[in-house]
Amino acid sequence: MFPFLLIVFLVTPIVELYLIVQVAGEVGVLNTVALLVLISVVGAWLVKREGLGILRKAEAEMAAGRIPGRQLVDGLLVLFGGALMLTPGFATDALGLSLLFPPTRMLLRASTARWFGRRMERGRHTMAWRVDLGGHRHGGFHGTGDGPIDVEGWRDDEPPKRPELG
Repeated sequence: MFPFLLIVFLVTPIVELYLIVQVAGEVGVLNTVALLVLISVVGAWLVKREGLGILRKAEAEMAAGRIPGRQLVDGLLVLFGGALMLTPGFATDALGLSLLFPPTRMLLRASTARWFGRRMERGRHTMAWRVDLGGHRHGGFHGTGDGPIDVEGWRDDEPPKRPELG
């Protein structure tokens, strides 16, 4: 895990700065800034378009009584691509844009689904939610799980109960 974090937080900014300086040297500083802004605007539009398309497909799968597994993986890849688009730089923008286009995202979908499947089988990630006394929901993925989530006690027709305050 440490080598990955080293790359993300140390090597990536150095590569991005190098690329920005090289591009600015070729086309000028203002053109470089304009290009970075243009790429971010196009990326934001693509994130919105692809995200809404994935959401519609997921709703159609659920309406047909199927679990939208492929759409969930696509949604995570688009979310990650959008996060990369927020990072200023050409290398992260290129990777982020590649995750926003369906043909390149399709290449990563199978390996991403297998990676999540292996981690879930080992019980490494579970989704957990808790409610504090103020009724606020907190949750997310946690690194060490107790195994599979208990769905036997889940009732979708019961509204969530808020704790009574003194």
